[in-house]
Amino acid sequence: MPLSTDADIHELLANARTIAMIGASNSPERASHGVMEALQAHGYRVIPVNPSITGEHILGEYVWESLDQIGVPIDIVDIFRRSDAVEPIVDDAIAAGAAAVWMQLGVINEAAAAKAEAAGLAVVMDRCPKIEIRRLSVPPVSPQTP
Repeated sequence: MPLSTDADIHELLANARTIAMIGASNSPERASHGVMEALQAHGYRVIPVNPSITGEHILGEYVWESLDQIGVPIDIVDIFRRSDAVEPIVDDAIAAGAAAVWMQLGVINEAAAAKAEAAGLAVVMDRCPKIEIRRLSVPPVSPQTP
């Protein structure tokens, strides 16, 4: 069952440092761009993943084609894709060793959530980390050490 208590979501956000954002957009009008900007402002490293714009930069971060190319530990895979596109992303998150998958507002896929949980990943569905950080008063992330 996906994380549903405020305490569990707070703990996930408070302990995360690196978030891979699937479906990140270089367009400031898109929700993913605004969420990425807010997460960066809160202290997270947000690594954009979008095969359509691989090699470009969004908010100072290189855009990767896929999770397996990133090469750093990923705490949360934040998914800005349709619900029916989530399962292969969960497979990639499991293979990449991510600690959690986070499906954005309106993104619900019970089968993918069950697969992630069976592999030991925490799961959040139909929520936005930007909103939850504010709502749950998650303190800013401390700077990362190399």
